[in-house]
Parts: sequence; structure tokens; C-alpha cells
Amino acid sequence: MEEFAIDLRNPAVAPHASVIDRPRLSLRERVSAYVELTKPRITFLIVLTAAAGFALASQGGINYAAMLSAMFGIGLLSSGIATLNQYAERDLDGLMRRTATRPLPSGKLAPWEALAFGAGITIAAEIYLLVFVNPLTALLGLTVIAGYVFAYTPLKTRTSLSTMVGAFPGAVPPLIGWTAARDSISLEGWVLFAILFLWQFPHFLAIAWMYREDYSRAGILMLPVVEPDGRVTAQQIVVYTLMLLPVSLLPTVLGMSGRIYLAGAALLGLLFLYSSLRAAFSMSRQQARRLLLASVLYLPLLFILMVLNR
Repeated sequence: MEEFAIDLRNPAVAPHASVIDRPRLSLRERVSAYVELTKPRITFLIVLTAAAGFALASQGGINYAAMLSAMFGIGLLSSGIATLNQYAERDLDGLMRRTATRPLPSGKLAPWEALAFGAGITIAAEIYLLVFVNPLTALLGLTVIAGYVFAYTPLKTRTSLSTMVGAFPGAVPPLIGWTAARDSISLEGWVLFAILFLWQFPHFLAIAWMYREDYSRAGILMLPVVEPDGRVTAQQIVVYTLMLLPVSLLPTVLGMSGRIYLAGAALLGLLFLYSSLRAAFSMSRQQARRLLLASVLYLPLLFILMVLNR
């Protein structure tokens, strides 16, 4: 799962600040820079969907101590992967207006600091999941690391299919929450995976359309960059949203959630589809932004409702 909040600030410094001309930071500013590397808002959404997976997989009452322990490990893993992603993309980030003020392209932190920090907390997260949660959850964590850091990230400048590749590790959070509770994978867990997998496409494509000039400047081959007229982008936004709607109803069919969820999921899905259709027909920046907002609201509301009516 990539970005769901966009930074519109203009770069204040040169994108390739060296170690010598890095600004002097106070302790508080350095801590803030390290926190920014972890992409806290994205990590929060990942932990939220993982917690929903844990709650839905819990048979009987929820073991809140076990859930908090698992969410700590998953949050740590997400933070480490986000940091490693920013390390790998530091040069590209420096070429885009919306990312040029991040800690590495702005020179707040040196690349080696981000690499050490990211690798350290990623390894710590995997050890924690292995020891304190279960081996299957740790194994899924390794697939996320491999898929996101070593497959999706380098493919972004090579093919527009990178979005499809990145959607697989991006959809793992609720599944990893499920395995943290049950130490096994079942059909219900894969349904949660499918919901998040399909949701990512209208979400990512809305961002890509809004910032296609930025992506083009950095050589990132998002779909709106390789087909500027937006026809295929519009089609994919609508198709994936249409696919998401029936899949989002499966938790009720499988007995994971009740009728209140069914009604709520149908309503949320139709509203999301409405936003997708408006964006697809206009392909304007304004409608893409509205679709992005709709996607950001849709996902947590869907999972919260699913858990409340489990």
C-alpha cells in the first residue's frame, strides 16, 4: 500500500544536498525527520487494516494483548519498509515537487542514516514477528519486503505494470493480521486480501493522474505517464471499482460480518463507484482529487464496519 496523502509543498532546498551542506538540525528536528521516513499516515492505515484482519480472524473474543503485540510488529515492519523505499528512491524524490522536501532529498538526513535505520527496524520487526507472533506471519512479512522493496520499487522506472506488482505486497496487511490471530490462511483471509488489492488501483491511479507531470519528470512510468490521453487510466479506474463492489460483499456471504455490514458495504461501494465514474468521465485534476479522498475514506470505513458487525 503506497501513499494516501499528498504533500503539495514546494521544495525548499536542492534535491541532491550533500553531507557537507546538510542543514544543522536540532534533536527534535532529527527525530521528526526519522519519523517522516516511516510514513506515519500510511503505516497507520496498514496497522488499521491488519488489526481488522486480526479481529475478524479471532474466534470468540479478541485477545487484545496478542493483537497489540502483533500490531506493534506489523507497524514496525511497515515503518522499516517505508524507510527503505525512501532510501531507494531518494534521487527520484528529489526530482518531484511533492517529494523534494522529504528527509533525504532535502538533505536533512544522509542516505546511510536512512539505510541503517530502515534495515535495522525491518530486521527487528521480522525477528519480533517470528518470536512473539508466529513464523507464518514473519514469512508473510518477508514476502512484503521482497515484493515492495526488491520488485515494485525498481520496476517503477521500467514499466507501468509496476502498479500491478506493487498491489500484491500492498494487499498483505489484512492477511498478515489474519495469520497473526490464527497462524493459518483461509478463504476469508484471502477475501480481505482481494478487497485491498482491488482498492489500490483507483486509489493509485487517482494519485498518478494528479501528479503525472511529477512522475514523468522523475521517469516513473505510471499509466497516466505512458498514455497521456487518460483513456486506459479511466477504464481501469472504473473496472477495478466495479470488481471491488461485489468482492466487498463477500464477508457477509462467508459469515464474517452481518447484514448491517452488507448494507453499509453496498452503500460505500456505490458512492465509491460514483466518484470513480465522475473521475473517469472528466479526467480532471479536481475529480481525481475527489476520487483520492473517496478512496481514503472508503477503506477504513469498510473495515471498521466489517469488524463492528462481525
